[in-house]
Amino acid sequence: MSRGRSRAPSPPRKAAAAGAPDSARSRLRGLTGWAGSAAADWAPTVSRMLLGLVLAWFGYHELVRPGQWTGYVPVLSPGSPVAVILVLAHGWVLLMLAAALIAGIAPRVSAAIAAVTLTEIVISLLASGGWSDLVMRDVGVLGLAVSLTGSARHRLVLR
Repeated sequence: MSRGRSRAPSPPRKAAAAGAPDSARSRLRGLTGWAGSAAADWAPTVSRMLLGLVLAWFGYHELVRPGQWTGYVPVLSPGSPVAVILVLAHGWVLLMLAAALIAGIAPRVSAAIAAVTLTEIVISLLASGGWSDLVMRDVGVLGLAVSLTGSARHRLVLR
């Protein structure tokens, strides 16, 4: 039996709990906004350095074992000394471009020269063997170089 006192209804707990997901959503939106901004700021720089690493990898291998690459030189015989000289020169070009891209030396110009060089590679591969997985890979790397040519938001650049 109650003594004549009535209790006031307690506020629904949903109202209190509803504020918590809103603040969590707000924090998540803030975090994703920050991550998106950081990615937009650093993506060209990371892409430039990764392109430089790819070019350095192939340039190094062309210099160390040019005989394995002479088959990709169109028109010339793979055993030709001229083909070996062309592969060695190409390896040096790739290494110089890689160094410029990784160090951030004139990144847009370096990316443009890399794009021209990669266009030459794609054309050479098409001429020697037609469409293949190698050609498609190099078309993708060419696309990266072209996109870096148009990007003005590079960080870690030597000026």
